[in-house]
Amino acid sequence: MSELIEDEAVRAERLLDAQAKAVELFAQVQERGILAPGVREVEASDAVRDLAGELFGVKRYWHKRIVRAGVNTLKPYRENPPDRVIGEDDIVFVDFGPIFEEFEADFGRTFVLGDDPVKHRLRDSLPVVFDAGREYFETHPDVTGAELYAHVTKLAEEAGWTFGGAHSGHLVGQFPHEKIDGAKIESYIAPGSDRPMRGPDRNGQVSHWILEVHLVDQERQFGGFFEELLDLGHERS
Repeated sequence: MSELIEDEAVRAERLLDAQAKAVELFAQVQERGILAPGVREVEASDAVRDLAGELFGVKRYWHKRIVRAGVNTLKPYRENPPDRVIGEDDIVFVDFGPIFEEFEADFGRTFVLGDDPVKHRLRDSLPVVFDAGREYFETHPDVTGAELYAHVTKLAEEAGWTFGGAHSGHLVGQFPHEKIDGAKIESYIAPGSDRPMRGPDRNGQVSHWILEVHLVDQERQFGGFFEELLDLGHERS
């Protein structure tokens, strides 16, 4: 690991820069038609990986690269469903964690390829639920990860969906960020994470968080995913 950066203004700037590059990467994914009918999920993932290398010289990722379509969009991060071919009228989400100059980005977006109104409504619900979750975080200074998870789950249900994840986010920072396991549940926005989220991280630095929204329609068997920085970068393109 490279030398720990202690200046908080620099840390925040680097995290925001990493996210800005992820935004640009995803815009290019859409513009270049990488997520197209007939393309396998693994092929699309490899194409996004290659594009990140071409645009930004990215060579490392801190978590597995995810492209999921159709029924696979129901599956949470930890599962590894069989590779699937993207269909004509599919919903697809992409979840990548590239490392830009030792700082982690974690960014997820959902794309709808056809005209299905329910899929479009689910996709459009994702940033609305995210923003409402962020508002709750901002207006509750002592909020814990467990409390925010419960609120985001409630927001999903109020919007007419089921929340699809066992957690709704995690710490993020200079690579490698704090690992998540049963002994470090405080690294998650999840049930059992009972410390205030604004407490210091394991290095005694300001904690920065990713918020994840995974909405699913159990009846129609598809879902969508959206994630970005929670406590930094409120302007979204």
